[in-house]
Amino acid sequence: MEEQNKSDKGVQILNTLYEKCLNGVPKVSKPVEELANDYIKKYGKTDKAINKLVKNQLSKNTLNGFITGFGGIITMPVTLPANVTSVLYVQMRMIASIAIIRGYDLKDDAVQTFVYACLVGTSITDILKKSGIQVGNKVALNIVKKIPGTVLLKINQKVGFRFITKAGTKGTINLTKSVPVVGAGIGATFDYATTFTIANRAKKMFEENNLINLN
Repeated sequence: MEEQNKSDKGVQILNTLYEKCLNGVPKVSKPVEELANDYIKKYGKTDKAINKLVKNQLSKNTLNGFITGFGGIITMPVTLPANVTSVLYVQMRMIASIAIIRGYDLKDDAVQTFVYACLVGTSITDILKKSGIQVGNKVALNIVKKIPGTVLLKINQKVGFRFITKAGTKGTINLTKSVPVVGAGIGATFDYATTFTIANRAKKMFEENNLINLN
């Protein structure tokens, strides 16, 4: 029962963050597709576009006002501190933008699962195997698209459980080793090292349709 509660809580948080990525947060951030397209227009669907995106997303000037406003606007289904919510949102938004630049459709359920796994740093291949699906060490998107929706839901629950158990520790957010980002309304923390690690995961995850072991 405890594991199920953690799974449900994790999926709730991830789903809410994903919805906010797709639609944006009023007066704080534009929909993620608009963000990604800004870089595609300037640099095309290239690594340069991704690198520029990551650099700008992590700039103090951007985060300073962004985190302050975001923490007071978003309503999560499960209560999280404003700083944690803000960092998770920035990280998922960055992953989603990288996926778009690489040509992936965020409305695809399989892509959504990959974004979750990338944020959490879990292995899609291991989760598939635990769900009774026989795969090799690499998983292509077209394979996952063939998985029934009910099975994909179970996979998301496993990712959600991993997310909750890792939250606050190295791999998701490590608030004890964060760089302070102080805004007008709240003091927030932002873990640059972890976020850069997540950016590198996303680059690997969505490269050439490879879906991969992220351990």
